[in-house]
Amino acid sequence: MQAMIFRKYGDPDVFEMAELPDPIAGENDVLVRVMATSVNRLDTFQRAGTRPVGKLPFAPGLEAAGTVVTDAHGFTAGERVMTTRATESGMGGYAALLALPADTLVRIPDGVSFEQAAAAGLAASTAWASLFDIGKMRDGERVLITAGASGVGTAQVQFAKMRGGWVAASAGGAGKAAQLTGLGVDLVIDHRKSPLGASVRDAGGVNLVMENVGSTLPDSLMACLPDARIVLIGNAGGREVNVDTQDWRLKRITVIGGGSLRAKPIDERAILEAIANGQFKPVIARTLPISQVAEAHRLIEGNQVFGKVILTHEA
Repeated sequence: MQAMIFRKYGDPDVFEMAELPDPIAGENDVLVRVMATSVNRLDTFQRAGTRPVGKLPFAPGLEAAGTVVTDAHGFTAGERVMTTRATESGMGGYAALLALPADTLVRIPDGVSFEQAAAAGLAASTAWASLFDIGKMRDGERVLITAGASGVGTAQVQFAKMRGGWVAASAGGAGKAAQLTGLGVDLVIDHRKSPLGASVRDAGGVNLVMENVGSTLPDSLMACLPDARIVLIGNAGGREVNVDTQDWRLKRITVIGGGSLRAKPIDERAILEAIANGQFKPVIARTLPISQVAEAHRLIEGNQVFGKVILTHEA
């Protein structure tokens, strides 16, 4: 099989297309031909070596959408499936063929493309788990989503609106801010122009924060109403931040570490069904062939996109 791999850590140009032995399915596995995957921040960290992988060479790609190759474990050849746990096989969705644990696979409904399934993938799974499993969002709550233009952020916006929430979201630049307004965000804060925490506080505050950045935690604390919850999901803005504990203490705010967030496979199936019935639309910024993976990584690292960058394998 072909796989886009890196043999050493470095900039995006370390990627190379390699011919590797086809994987052999274990007793609990299903062999899947990958048609689409996406680029997540973790992929860029792994390639750069800031999150080293267990063994080199390595093909990243946390999610994979494709077709079943041979009948196994209730799946039939030709069925369309998706997983957000692709790297559990040792290689990820940047490889064209994967032997994947059957219990990690969900069927892709009719009307949902491989690209849409991959774009939902881990981003939507993380969004679902952070809002509903960890954040315990209730219908109609007021929610702040930092990095609202990211893949996770755009999914969180749509899921929160599905539950009738009032949603505030941050973005950098007028273009991304306008696109968030198009998703139905009630209050968009361009963090390059306006103070995030004070803007949300002055607009009435929130019950729940999806903290996707990490370094904006002080703003999130300021934005909270009494007894609010903050789910700490990502730290793309840095791992260390200084906070004034006074708001935290007086408003009885609960800050929850999200850990490694994924929804259960049954909920991932519900996400794909929401795409099929038009309730949820994963935001795709660019779709590129796997041969252009270096460009895809540069787009993500340069914060140049609104939504997900998808990589496709040849049929």
